[in-house]
Amino acid sequence: QVQLVESGGGLVQAGDSLRLSCAASGRTFTWSPFSNYAMGWFRQAPGKEREFVAAIRRSGSYADSVKGRFTISRDNANNTVYLQMNSLKPADTAVYYCAADVHGRGTPSHRDYHYWGQGTQVTVSS
Repeated sequence: QVQLVESGGGLVQAGDSLRLSCAASGRTFTWSPFSNYAMGWFRQAPGKEREFVAAIRRSGSYADSVKGRFTISRDNANNTVYLQMNSLKPADTAVYYCAADVHGRGTPSHRDYHYWGQGTQVTVSS
């Protein structure tokens, strides 16, 4: 089992920045290091489906809507993944979820992820 805990959400104004963190823990890291997992960030706004934001195994991939504004990174020594969000827009308002893919693929499909955090709210006011 893998536990994921997100933090760093909040209420900001358009144009501001936030950095989300996702701390991973679990006994599975004993035989399969965190570095083997692909990690993803997804978000879900009210009344909308969950959508891909970014993913990383060794390098990051991004949804077109956040490319150039968001940066995903990871600290394998501390089992943590980050999402740096710059130039935030009201359209970025959503609950942001961290997810882990045990097969290391890092695809944009939420169906390919096996573990999920509880989510952290990001609200961007205009």
